[in-house]
Amino acid sequence: MLAVGAISRRLGRAMRLFVDNVSKQYGADRWGIRGASAEFTTGVIGLLGPNGAGKSTLMRILATVTKPTSGRVLWNEVDTTRNPEPLRAELGYLPQDFGVYPHLSALEFLDYMAAAKGLGRASARKRIAALLQLLNLADAARRPLGTYSGGMRQRIGIAVALLNDPRVLIMDEPSVGLDPEERIGLRNLLSDLSADRLILLSTHVVSDVEAIAGELVLIAGGSLVLRATPEELLKRTAGKVWEWIAPASEVAQLRQRYLMGSAIRGPEGVRVRVISAERPFVDAEPVEASLEDAYLHFASGKREATGA
Repeated sequence: MLAVGAISRRLGRAMRLFVDNVSKQYGADRWGIRGASAEFTTGVIGLLGPNGAGKSTLMRILATVTKPTSGRVLWNEVDTTRNPEPLRAELGYLPQDFGVYPHLSALEFLDYMAAAKGLGRASARKRIAALLQLLNLADAARRPLGTYSGGMRQRIGIAVALLNDPRVLIMDEPSVGLDPEERIGLRNLLSDLSADRLILLSTHVVSDVEAIAGELVLIAGGSLVLRATPEELLKRTAGKVWEWIAPASEVAQLRQRYLMGSAIRGPEGVRVRVISAERPFVDAEPVEASLEDAYLHFASGKREATGA
């Protein structure tokens, strides 16, 4: 894989993306996001939440694709709703549903997208070649995109997001369709790029951000539930994770009563993993909390019952 330096430049200027009480309402009683406020500068920020939590709505607003119903987003003190161009000039965006022209080759499609972004032809060709090499697509560069697998098309979407060497990179579920090796490659790439950029990575898969995100923002029910470092989340969940062997016939009842992280069947029964402030069962033993346990604990509506 090509070194990231071949597609990256040093970007020393200060940056600030400020989300000020942003809401998006779709109907009388339906909110995509409600009352979101946050400030972002550099590094990888992981937005974690279940499907339907409001992550994509917030991402589209930050990417200036959708206007908020109320509130505002400031990029270096410029209101992006009134004047989106300063942010768009320095933005790379990978939406959750990324479309391609199936009859174009990767080279043709990326050349077209580079022109749409205003890149010069000579510099665009050089950057496209570097990105195709970096994302392991050079050998398939002249094939029609309609022949690509889902993972290959997703990598083309990542290439489009990186075409203009953005200072702000917004990626909505970027690992969809990628195999385990490709997921690792994406994480390494984003980690290498994050030193002088702001990377907002939306996902419901904890492992996508566990190793690279300096901070996590948990979203549930259209609201920002919590913002913390992974270490802070683990510390706040310590002592609240339990495991024991339960009869298979009791698992459904336990799911109703407790916030269950996993249930693994074995020859002696089902090993259940539960998040609870109190010992949930006489045979339950405390175990070390994982980031997924912390995510479940703080993103779930059951956290009040477990002593959060």
